[in-house]
Amino acid sequence: MIKNYNYAVIVPMANESKEFDFFINKLKDTLDFTKSGHVYLIVDNVSKDNTCELCEALSNTDERFTTVLAPENKNVVDAYIRGYKEAEPFHDFIIEMDAGMSHDPSAIPMFLRVLNEGNECAFGSRFINGGSIWQSSLKRRFLSKAGTVLSNILLGSKMKDMTSGYQGFHVSVVRQLLNYKLLSTGHFYQTEVRYLMRKLRYIEVPIHYKAPSPSVSNRSILNSVSVLLHYFFCRLKFKSKSINNE
Repeated sequence: MIKNYNYAVIVPMANESKEFDFFINKLKDTLDFTKSGHVYLIVDNVSKDNTCELCEALSNTDERFTTVLAPENKNVVDAYIRGYKEAEPFHDFIIEMDAGMSHDPSAIPMFLRVLNEGNECAFGSRFINGGSIWQSSLKRRFLSKAGTVLSNILLGSKMKDMTSGYQGFHVSVVRQLLNYKLLSTGHFYQTEVRYLMRKLRYIEVPIHYKAPSPSVSNRSILNSVSVLLHYFFCRLKFKSKSINNE
């Protein structure tokens, strides 16, 4: 019997017109399967095609979808935070994922099961049994794996994947996150969140990740290094830094 979970899915949407229908249909299949769920599509000025119009048309015809226009966003981290703020008052579990089939919506029930079993966080992992990464450049693969290894060494975390953006939280964790000033502005956001939550109850969930974009900006890499070193030196100074004692 399928449990009717009270959950939200946060999806930043930018220049997604090519894969829009396929991705949304997969999301609808998942919502039908779980017999519940609400999707918040976050659109900002990064999107230059007709993604915004497609999202609004969908929201007008399917009440399970809400389009959130956020022109004030400066980066993808702002998009996730805006999504959290929209979903936090109404849902017990909140899942974040990428669009364009980088993350497969069919994995959502696994995240829900983990959270329903009393875990505070469910982290998607490409590097455990059942997980994979494909259609990705060697550079992206190297950054993902090396980022995990380096983060675990410098930050004392023990996760198999510290750089995946597919993850779910109990709403109580999201409330803590909204009260914390994140330092990341790009790809390191996921690592920062996982480091801050490493002492909470969590399970890593196997996911299949497709990375169609071969590029990672130098600005994003510099921000990643800066934030990583910040937490490394904080760890040396305080020894036990986590989201619960910030």
